[in-house]
Amino acid sequence: MEEARDEAPRKAEGRSARKHRAILDAARTVFLRHGYVGAGMDEVAALAEVSKQTVYKHFTDKERLFVEVITADIRSAGQRSDDVVTGLADTADLAGALREIARKLVTVVTLPHLVRLRQVVIGEAGRFPDLARAWYASGPERGYQRLADGFARLAEQGRLHAPDPLLAAQQFLWLALSVPLNRAMFDPEPYPHDELLRFADEGVRVFLAAYATPGGAEGREA
Repeated sequence: MEEARDEAPRKAEGRSARKHRAILDAARTVFLRHGYVGAGMDEVAALAEVSKQTVYKHFTDKERLFVEVITADIRSAGQRSDDVVTGLADTADLAGALREIARKLVTVVTLPHLVRLRQVVIGEAGRFPDLARAWYASGPERGYQRLADGFARLAEQGRLHAPDPLLAAQQFLWLALSVPLNRAMFDPEPYPHDELLRFADEGVRVFLAAYATPGGAEGREA
């Protein structure tokens, strides 16, 4: 009997969580499609297959909904940044590991929905300055620092000459990302995948020519 009484609240909580996720997913689609100003709560409700009242029950207004969407994507970006560079300083093949990082980043960062999200955040930076700063801090800035931590360890091992690991990280990322990302921000036609990989690989080659110590980029005993 006690279990039966407990089951109803759990089911209600589960339904509420599913509706919450559905509204967030729908809102992301609508914001990406129309931007903040053009997004309408009616369209969000229809896409989420809930009533407009339900949307307002979960999120008090469009501003709160926008903040929640971007905040969720900030958390996701931070996790991706951590995952990409984990174990860099322990790799046996530095050149190969850097190519893998550069290829993964240039492929992910130029995905159309992430480019569009970046455009929306930049477009609303005046209205939501704290959100724009949080996006930068949890995305690019976090990525620079995570990579810099790895470069600092590689410098301690004598595999890189990087007296300023943060600057080295910034230069590494922009050697690989700057051209395709800047183009993606202004041109909706995506780069061919092999061209993205070429930017990544050439960025790594130039970076290692500047920063690798003799033999530092070559394979070593694990």
